[in-house]
Amino acid sequence: MNSRHLLLFLLCLLATVYTFAYNVKGRVLDKSNKEPLIGATIMIEGTTTGTTTDWDGYFELEVKQNTCKLNIQYVSYTTVTIEINASTPGLDNLLVELAPEQHELQEVMVTAQARRNTEAALINAAKNSLLVQSGVSEQQIKKTQDSNASEVIRRVPGISIIDDKFVMVRGLSQRYNNVWINGSAVPSTEADSRAFSFDIIPSSQLDNMMIVKSPAPEYPADFSGGFILVNTKDIPSKNSFSVSIGGGVNDATHFQDFMYNKRSATDFLGFDNGLRSLQGGIDAKLKGIGANGTDLLGNGLNNDWKVRKMKPVANSSFSMGVNRYWENESGRKIAMLGALNYSDSYQSFTDMENSMFGAYDATNGHSNYLRKSVDDQYNHNNRLGAMLNLTFVPVNNNNRYELKNIFNQIGKDRYTYRTGISAQSNMEQSAEYYYSSRTTYNGQFTGKHLWEDNKLNWNVGYAYANRNLPDRRRYLIDDALESGKLGLTTGNDINREFTKLDEHIFSANLNYERTLAWGSINPTVKAGAYGEYRTREYVTRSFIYNWNTASNTLPQGFRYLDIASELMNDANYGEDKLYLLEEVKMRNNYSGDNRLGAAYAAINLPLGKFNVYAGLRYEHNTMKLVSNTRDYEKSPMNTYYRSNDFFPSVNTTYKINDKHQLRLAYGRSVNRPEFREVSSSVFYDFDLASNVQGNPDLVSCYVHNLDLRYELYTAPGEQISVALFYKHFTNPIEWTYTVTGGTDMVYSYRNADSAMSYGLEVDIKKNLDFMGMKNFTFLFNGSLIKSKVYFKNDPLQKDRPMQGQSPYLVNAGLFYQHPETQWNVSLLYNRIGKRLVGVGRSMGTSNEDLVNIPDSYEMPRNTIDLSVGKAFGDHWELKFSARDILAEKAYFKQFAEVKTADGTKTVEEINKSFNPGRTFNLSVSFKF
Repeated sequence: MNSRHLLLFLLCLLATVYTFAYNVKGRVLDKSNKEPLIGATIMIEGTTTGTTTDWDGYFELEVKQNTCKLNIQYVSYTTVTIEINASTPGLDNLLVELAPEQHELQEVMVTAQARRNTEAALINAAKNSLLVQSGVSEQQIKKTQDSNASEVIRRVPGISIIDDKFVMVRGLSQRYNNVWINGSAVPSTEADSRAFSFDIIPSSQLDNMMIVKSPAPEYPADFSGGFILVNTKDIPSKNSFSVSIGGGVNDATHFQDFMYNKRSATDFLGFDNGLRSLQGGIDAKLKGIGANGTDLLGNGLNNDWKVRKMKPVANSSFSMGVNRYWENESGRKIAMLGALNYSDSYQSFTDMENSMFGAYDATNGHSNYLRKSVDDQYNHNNRLGAMLNLTFVPVNNNNRYELKNIFNQIGKDRYTYRTGISAQSNMEQSAEYYYSSRTTYNGQFTGKHLWEDNKLNWNVGYAYANRNLPDRRRYLIDDALESGKLGLTTGNDINREFTKLDEHIFSANLNYERTLAWGSINPTVKAGAYGEYRTREYVTRSFIYNWNTASNTLPQGFRYLDIASELMNDANYGEDKLYLLEEVKMRNNYSGDNRLGAAYAAINLPLGKFNVYAGLRYEHNTMKLVSNTRDYEKSPMNTYYRSNDFFPSVNTTYKINDKHQLRLAYGRSVNRPEFREVSSSVFYDFDLASNVQGNPDLVSCYVHNLDLRYELYTAPGEQISVALFYKHFTNPIEWTYTVTGGTDMVYSYRNADSAMSYGLEVDIKKNLDFMGMKNFTFLFNGSLIKSKVYFKNDPLQKDRPMQGQSPYLVNAGLFYQHPETQWNVSLLYNRIGKRLVGVGRSMGTSNEDLVNIPDSYEMPRNTIDLSVGKAFGDHWELKFSARDILAEKAYFKQFAEVKTADGTKTVEEINKSFNPGRTFNLSVSFKF
């Protein structure tokens, strides 16, 4: 064969290969509402070759037949068959629309893992759930471009956010919620409250978030507002590698003066590298006696009090993800999902009102300040997150094993400068140098097994939370010694504090389920057990600067010199000058452990159109707190808080037809105190300018919960629901403040006698095709809530709303998604009603000498967010968002009730206000 023949043969061979091997790309949508269908199967007829759609409904399939038929299927949808060949036009952009089947399906056994990362899938899960629940999917997260879990979850009906990180469900404070990540308990991320900080979880790690609102036997009873289930990503639909880079600016922060203290080498990762910590031999010298300051500084104690200035240009973010999926010839499947996220952001609040009012002076007709101040606060945050999930599915698909790991780190570097007037009418200036790092890790190993009519799943988990506050420094100068001249009054006004909190949780969960055959009824019985061991240690050390006021060699007029500069001068330290003195307060340290053991049994009875799910849960809980009884030495004392309780629950559903159903649910739950809340520890909060302390007399709060909900499912991916709920609390735990020593504020926790809360929730998600607005979706959820706390045995307290309770919540959104042009636009609105954030205690022994400290409320505020996204083919995507477009000022007010000759009037007093500014973000993503 000569070269010409050989070349001709090769060309023919290549043509043959091209003819019989080509790629087909396309997208599968719901015909009625144009929602993408995730997990739809595309099979080549007569073969075992096929693929499934991803979470945007896209698929890609290699075809080796010149002519073949593609069968596109999805459960409860009519199958579509398409005949294609190598020359069929548009094979790189097929659009397939499946119509929902109109008849009711018979029972189907599905052994694959259900996906809940699309809006349609999540609504379908809520519809078929035995419980009252709501959720948000990965698909909706992508539309809204929310950056972390706290932004994501506020899109759920009845949800609002405190401090951009704490979740309130149905207007109840964060302490009434419980959180699981991937089926395991998580520790509190805060040293001084029972709360999980949702801002620590990047949204890119989320598959979905579900909020269970009615008690159920399989979940721990320690929740009343909502049980929040955070689920990270699972098995990918296809292999991919993606990278995203973004930036943003805030018009109240960027390109403006930003003040900060020296940063350590690893601050950009959210960790302190030891620059601020107590090091080496310093511990040996700080025993509560005078120590030579120069020696101390030479041994590593950071003494940089200098405040530097910069103009931040932009926030930045980076993320990458890898999805891998392997399946061998025998059918075994292994999947891996990995993610890495990083962000660097700035936020400043200047001219921020931060005041506090005491009892109103009705005699002279004016407010009384406990303090009046203005803050300039500068925050620099670094976030680092990583996720690694592994899944193994054996040949028969009836068993499944998962190992999930999620790690997050947040470092906050903050400087606050304050000017104002104290309760003694002294002029003041003060500052706080603050760095904190928060670490969380959650790991779970789970197994899911299915055989005949039996289901078994188990979970072993470990969680860790750390909060490190190394070298928090504060100083205060005033004119107490000489009117109009600011200076250092005492060494107690310069403080350095080192605090560390570590918490570990080990948990194990076992659930068994069996479906029985009782004639025409097929009930399901459930049983399970849960065990949890939690341990916490909190250690803090505090130091003040001191000097001999009668005899010292400090510079003349030292008190009135620039304090920050003088503290950095080594010549000012010595036995006859400045020296550090440790304030030994062992009662501020505590440790403890909590043991929870639980078991439950339940039955689900499908009775025609009725479904009854009833169960009983038993919980034994023992919390041991180890605290010191004396300040000057270790003097541990164990205090035990024990309880044994039964928690019944009933969830009933009446299916009027396939689109309409009613739910009625009842359950008993509990709200137990946390370690910090019953400890003797005292922490000075600079934002509050007050001490925060525990209350060892706290007792558990018990709650009766009742829900009634009507649900309408007009089409796949659409939902309308109206719900009524009622809750009765015995001994609710509240956050209160009072005045000691005449002017000093102290925040703590206390039990009220009882409380009630009831309300109405409306949730609407509707496609707007019927209005001629193709590709538009409208979302609305709102709540009207009424609450009241009762004080039967305390005549000095008045009935009022519950602390943390919002009287109404509103979320609304308009979404536009064009599948052909790949445009994605959302416009979102949020507003919460006036809510009580701090309860003022009334002081006195009778009505004659009664002094009312006004309650503090967060006032309503409107927020509007805009997000725009555009995909370019299969690889590139550009996103833009504008957050808080209105940039309304945030206000916190106290309301004093004043008796006058004409009756009682209410006086509004602004105790806090700030402007958060508008934030604009731009990001670009590339997927391989």
